[in-house]
Amino acid sequence: MTREQAVHNERESQNAASRPRSEARDSTEKVGRTPSAHLPMDTTKQPGRAVVLRRVDGVLLLDKPVGLSSNAALQLAKRMYRAEKAGHTGTLDPLAGGLLPLCFGEATKFAHMLLDADKTYVATFRLGSTTSTGDAEGEVIEQSRVDISERGLHGALQRFVGCIDQQPPRHAALKYRGRNYYEYAREGVEIPRAARAIVIHALTLEAWNPPDAVVSVRCGKGTYVRVLAEDLGRALGCGAHLAALRRLASGGFDVGAAIGLDALAALTDAERDARLLPVDALLVALPRLDLDDSEAARFFQGQIVDRRGLADGTYRVYADGRFAGVARVNACIARPQRLVAHRTTTESLES
Repeated sequence: MTREQAVHNERESQNAASRPRSEARDSTEKVGRTPSAHLPMDTTKQPGRAVVLRRVDGVLLLDKPVGLSSNAALQLAKRMYRAEKAGHTGTLDPLAGGLLPLCFGEATKFAHMLLDADKTYVATFRLGSTTSTGDAEGEVIEQSRVDISERGLHGALQRFVGCIDQQPPRHAALKYRGRNYYEYAREGVEIPRAARAIVIHALTLEAWNPPDAVVSVRCGKGTYVRVLAEDLGRALGCGAHLAALRRLASGGFDVGAAIGLDALAALTDAERDARLLPVDALLVALPRLDLDDSEAARFFQGQIVDRRGLADGTYRVYADGRFAGVARVNACIARPQRLVAHRTTTESLES
């Protein structure tokens, strides 16, 4: 599949009935459309030659372009690597861009670690304009005059810092009586949407060019940035919607270390493989537990390991210096949670 085919397929799917917004836990929103003719070609598939898949283990930090879904970006990268197995760590909608960590092979077992991680975005809130979806894709349903000082805007932002309650949007992939919110929204049916507790660690006003406020958002899981834009507009009395969104960081990963699809496609196979982080890069926030040979043998058989003096918690486990998996320790007993298959090509982060 070429990049143009991928983009065409994405546009076709987007032109179908209204598609769902991202899960709240991914903290992603839809933003304005931009041309996607610049997306990279998939150069791995050659006419008349079957693509031989291979085992690839590791994490790729991708700078996803605006205009392509997370899954389409994943599939393009997967084909470039000719990888047997791949997944991503939290959806970015087609109209949002930025950091999208991709997991290959054994790393897919630990992708969930980033779903719950804090994330950082730069968002553009357009004041004085309310849309049907809370973002730039919806229809403008109300416009108001914007007469707000930079100082007043800064003060309003600080009201949303901390642990707050946020009501999920109508177009969400959350469930109500067995159906997704967005299904009810498509039918014009209103349903109760209970507010949920979220954490906003910081809101920083980076630029104020009326009516657009560029805001850095550092938040916990479950945050809807477009709802934050709507709530800010409501607090200011002028309305607002999310005009643009870019993810800058997720967990300990930063977009500055990411690579775009164009640049990835231009690399040789060896250079592309060198871009992969080891599997345990997803787990550096966890304490480390090293096992001796006898303990490792039991661990790989799914048996418990008795280790006195260990505090309760989740650990990244190593055997003979190589990453072995994750264990949960309770009352000095380490129980295997997830194991990795023995690797021969991907080095451990701390080996």
